[in-house]
Amino acid sequence: MKRIMIAAPRSGSGKTLITCGLLRLMTGRGLDTASFKCGPDYIDPMFHRRVLGVPGGNLDSFFSGENEIREILSRSQNEYAVIEGVMGIYDGITAFRRSGCETSAGLTGSCYDIARITDTPVVLVIDVKGMGQTMISVIKGILADDTYGLIRGIILNRISSQYYEQIAPLFRMDLPDRTELLGGIPASADIKLESRHLGLVMPEEIDDLMKQVDSAADLLEKYTDVDGLLRIMQSADIPCIEQESTASEAECAVFRPDRSYVPVLAVARDEAFCFCYEENLRILEAAGITIREFSPLHDEKIPAEADGLLLGGGYPELYARQLSSNASMISSIRKAVSDGMPSLAECGGFMYLLDELEDQTGVTWPMCGLIRGTSRYTGRLSRFGYVSITLPDGMTVRGHEFHYFDSDNNGTDARAVKPGSGKSWDCIHYSPDHIWGYPHLWYRSCPDLVSRFRDSMMRFHRHEELIQVF
Repeated sequence: MKRIMIAAPRSGSGKTLITCGLLRLMTGRGLDTASFKCGPDYIDPMFHRRVLGVPGGNLDSFFSGENEIREILSRSQNEYAVIEGVMGIYDGITAFRRSGCETSAGLTGSCYDIARITDTPVVLVIDVKGMGQTMISVIKGILADDTYGLIRGIILNRISSQYYEQIAPLFRMDLPDRTELLGGIPASADIKLESRHLGLVMPEEIDDLMKQVDSAADLLEKYTDVDGLLRIMQSADIPCIEQESTASEAECAVFRPDRSYVPVLAVARDEAFCFCYEENLRILEAAGITIREFSPLHDEKIPAEADGLLLGGGYPELYARQLSSNASMISSIRKAVSDGMPSLAECGGFMYLLDELEDQTGVTWPMCGLIRGTSRYTGRLSRFGYVSITLPDGMTVRGHEFHYFDSDNNGTDARAVKPGSGKSWDCIHYSPDHIWGYPHLWYRSCPDLVSRFRDSMMRFHRHEELIQVF
């Protein structure tokens, strides 16, 4: 796969627009292209999907081992891939030293770590608005930490054409031979992606999104060396995937399921519940589970054939009135869970299962009432970052929290621990048939969780069959 990573020194540098513009430009040239996002982000891959028309993937070195990351990347059959970075290029999990208050930065979780693991060349996007010659010093500092020589190109964003022509010769004098200055993109008032508390707004909320993407593609075509970008992509080596010699019993249980019956998992997918890792769906399907999508907003009830329920994250607070007024759906979910249907609810899905949701205007809306408590806007990040969660039966699963809402009943059945700092807290409402809480989970980090959930769905199906017989 010919590939490239678009990275930056910080968030807000224009990575997403340039990534989408590049995807648009490449598909316009007839190049078979896939997309990936570094880290646990849900929203940026939605923009990629809007441009390409197919889902992208997440590459995350906290969630996954190095070999697994290479497998996820190489599983794509596309000829080209564009990988969007996360935060600043070297921003990863901070490792705290136990003695004293000193800290040391680790690359785990950073987009540079993903580039290293997959041997992917990096193009660095620098937002230079408000800077002069200092931008050269900034880039030299970033290049000084490029231990593996992966940064192969530089794009200056929001720079006037006139100033770019003046400063480009100075840049080229200071860049190492391996790194090309690929161009400078002028600021455009027509291109701007709005944000809210969880990041960018949803693609569906931007009326002229594709017009903006087309404009970004035009700017790339006009002001950058696109052939140089493609040349860098074509220089990427094939990532080495090690052949696993053994597999755990849990992994075998996931990938060689009992085929006597294929259980059906109802997965919430609409405007309110739109956060779902494609890799999670893939491992559920690999475990022998059929996915059926439904809408808590628009449908009257969950699919009749469902043996399990997955309520992912999203923005239920933006659709609280509609969710609350869909009484038939709430009744359907209450009955299914009360009857013992296995269920997973993460972040927004967990908020939906509570008694009430108080929106950002202070209005309280009744929800499903399966968990005592209210969720409400806090005005700040309540908990943020990677976590390892130990469940009561000893299983450990990796996850991520990122939410401005919190509740007065987050659960006490599991323990979440932040890597590096060791900070921990209680979380999760847990039973053998359900996991409900704020953390978003990466299912492949705990194959045993997937196989046990599938087995719970099988038992529920057989139970329902017996009820129908008698």
